[in-house]
Amino acid sequence: MTTARSRRVRSLTGVAAVSLTALVLAGCGAGGDGSGGSAPSGGSGAVSTDTPIPAAAKDEKLAAMVPAAVKADGKWVVGTDPTYPPNEFTGADGSSIIGMDVDLGTAVAQKLGLQPQFQQSQFSGIIPGITGGRYEAGISSLTINAERTKVLDMVGYFSAGTSFATRKGNPDKIDPNDLCGKAVGVQQGTVQVEDVQARTKKCTDAGKPAIAVTELQAQTDVTLALNSNRIVAMLADSPVASYAQTTTQGAVEVSGQPYDTAPYGIAVKKNDGQYAKAVQGAVQALIADGTYAKILDKWNVANGAVPTSQINGG
Repeated sequence: MTTARSRRVRSLTGVAAVSLTALVLAGCGAGGDGSGGSAPSGGSGAVSTDTPIPAAAKDEKLAAMVPAAVKADGKWVVGTDPTYPPNEFTGADGSSIIGMDVDLGTAVAQKLGLQPQFQQSQFSGIIPGITGGRYEAGISSLTINAERTKVLDMVGYFSAGTSFATRKGNPDKIDPNDLCGKAVGVQQGTVQVEDVQARTKKCTDAGKPAIAVTELQAQTDVTLALNSNRIVAMLADSPVASYAQTTTQGAVEVSGQPYDTAPYGIAVKKNDGQYAKAVQGAVQALIADGTYAKILDKWNVANGAVPTSQINGG
């Protein structure tokens, strides 16, 4: 597994077979039940999606670093796959896109003097959308890794790892270090798929039964499968697993600490003047003025905070 966080969330590490530029990674699409990535109902109230975040003041110096082609229309067009709560998902109205990444992207845009415009995309379409000029940025739990930074500049803003979760109290007594023969769920195209594949190979190499893997399009579907006892455990990005625990009122329970942590990055076109430095400066300014902490606290993901924003993993 690539620990440069192909995770993670979206943990996709692989480059498409045809070319690096395409990077058509296996996407995280809307759930097959039509629910997309909307938040589960019955939340505990620990996450308040309507908590306002004060607008960030424009930084003239940073705004001047944004490429002319990006700021010409005053908009910042951002591709995102809203099926990954609490990072990015559809709101209760079924159409608005909300989440930690959206709040942070909005604040970055404000620092740069731009109006954010989040556009829904299949996960696999975000990177080619940036390289092809459809999007001016991508914010969708994109892990910074070597494959991606060959074709993009990525500005770090969050640290996430893989978390292990079961139903409350772990009634099946699942050992995260021994999943052989167990029914385990993961979201398609994520680093957790690579994780569980590596685990199941160890099982079969040792003469034990393979892991019974269920791959679903949306993480919300994986959480539902666990909650309805169709699987006995799931692997997911740490903020996503924590959110599942919160919004199911503890019916889904995270065990242990995240592992294989790596940074998420805001993706922009590579070597485009001072563009990446402008975005990095905006993230760092938000860290410094406290806006960043307010956003992470709002979504109950403060344990993934980073003290410094770096480009392409530093």
